[in-house]
Amino acid sequence: MTSDPTKRESIRLTIEGMTCDHCAVGIARALRSVKGVTHAEVSYATKAAIVQVESPTPVDHLVHAVSSAGRYSARVVAAPTPSSAARGALDEGTADLLIVGGGSAAFAAAIRAADLGATARIVEAATMGGTCVNIGCVPSKTMIRAAEKLRGAAHNAFSGISLSARLVDYAATVHQKDGLVADLRKAKYADVLESYPSVSYSQGTAQFAAGGALTIDGRPVAVSKILIATGAHSWEPPIPGLAETPHWNSTAALAATTLPAHLVVIGGGAVGIEIAQMMLRMGSRVTVLEALPGVVPNEDVDVRIGLAAALRDEGMRVEVGVRVAHVGGRPGAYEISVEVGGRSETIASDALLVATGRRANTGALGLSEAGVLTDARGAIVVDEHQRTSNPAIYAAGDVTGDPMFVYVSAHTGAVAAENALRGDRVVRDLVGMPRVTFTDPGVASVGLTEAEARRSGAEVIASTLGLEHLPRAIAARDTRGFVKLVVDASTRRLLGAHILAPEAGEMIQETVFAIRHGITVDDLARTMHPYLTRAEGIKLAAQALGKEPSRLSCCAA
Repeated sequence: MTSDPTKRESIRLTIEGMTCDHCAVGIARALRSVKGVTHAEVSYATKAAIVQVESPTPVDHLVHAVSSAGRYSARVVAAPTPSSAARGALDEGTADLLIVGGGSAAFAAAIRAADLGATARIVEAATMGGTCVNIGCVPSKTMIRAAEKLRGAAHNAFSGISLSARLVDYAATVHQKDGLVADLRKAKYADVLESYPSVSYSQGTAQFAAGGALTIDGRPVAVSKILIATGAHSWEPPIPGLAETPHWNSTAALAATTLPAHLVVIGGGAVGIEIAQMMLRMGSRVTVLEALPGVVPNEDVDVRIGLAAALRDEGMRVEVGVRVAHVGGRPGAYEISVEVGGRSETIASDALLVATGRRANTGALGLSEAGVLTDARGAIVVDEHQRTSNPAIYAAGDVTGDPMFVYVSAHTGAVAAENALRGDRVVRDLVGMPRVTFTDPGVASVGLTEAEARRSGAEVIASTLGLEHLPRAIAARDTRGFVKLVVDASTRRLLGAHILAPEAGEMIQETVFAIRHGITVDDLARTMHPYLTRAEGIKLAAQALGKEPSRLSCCAA
């Protein structure tokens, strides 16, 4: 009997007890043997399974199948509901906009389409929610906060108070993180879909066939407008030995339930440095190896130097200007051969994380069949309207090579949907785009670095306020970092803002508005800011232009 594709549903399970990829293969085989299961994928890295079933299939049969495959246990995260079954039945050819991918760009596009009175269909090959909620922002930031609590309890600057803390169960912290991810995926993605009847969601693999026709799981789909929002994946450089050596990417590092004694991180960008500090504070010894002259290499030079110094003060080994000559070994026994500071060295570790950037998920889409151009790194080339070289196809989010932030993806997804449905009326606008790295002290910035501003030909003045001059930092007994403003000397407009401070991300938004709307540094200096807040650092930095910061009073107007 032929199955009805409209009755297929996805069930997500979290699985405990796996120790390697071979475990995942065995569990997937067991799940596929359950009556009603049409497809099952299991990931050791994310400790999860996605099972495609034909209703009705009791979820306890799936849980039993997992336990029967070995010493594993499973918990259902997402099971089919009558409402989702009905929504999945939307005919493939009826949607005004078909969206390939299920992350933030895709959801922003679908919601924008609904707001415009159109229908949209999201087709996702993997897990609903994309990178941010599943393997990126959400899991990393909650683990970072946990490590910060541990560090804060053990390092107290106040007299008369005794604090202590110790890590008793790292796996429990990881499992709590997994629960948060599942809750937010449901609340911010699955539940949101329920409020948009004109948007449907289904699992499936999209690919362009010969002649440019779009297929889903091999079946041609008739649709007039397509939006590609397939995101990006971890990219690794061609280091000798790396491809043959099992190691972590950021996803696997955040999924691990055991702390390494010594972690080596190749890559000192935001992702690598965040995980490095988190594990350092949890109790690992950590070495960071960065090829460029500084960590967080896209930031202002003062930020790069200041953050590296803060991390070294905590006990992290940070090496920059490194050439990794060879990687070898296995989990528990790695050897990383490097050239640093004019000398050669072999570093031994029991865990290795490679965090050297991300590349667009385009390799399996068959884009050339549809006449969609990509750049040298595989990212889809789009114009200011998010339109590709094929006028019927748009793209948004990480797959286009835009700055890989969830808010950029959401913005470009909405722009792409509106232009696809109503003509190219809206232009992508990334003026005043902020960047935040969630280290401690944190990094937040917007606009041009001082070096970039000077290269632009502008007459530049800069003001740097050390946090030893910020009353809030003094009262908190934590004066690590600074606020730096880069200003056009002739117009007095803010060109860039760069903050190294605890909770830097909570301070940056004022300068985002300033750059986006042409607010001058004098406007910032004259604006009342509440006393004993970190935001006051922006005002004091503005007042410090041309002044010695130590001469500023907290009452200065």
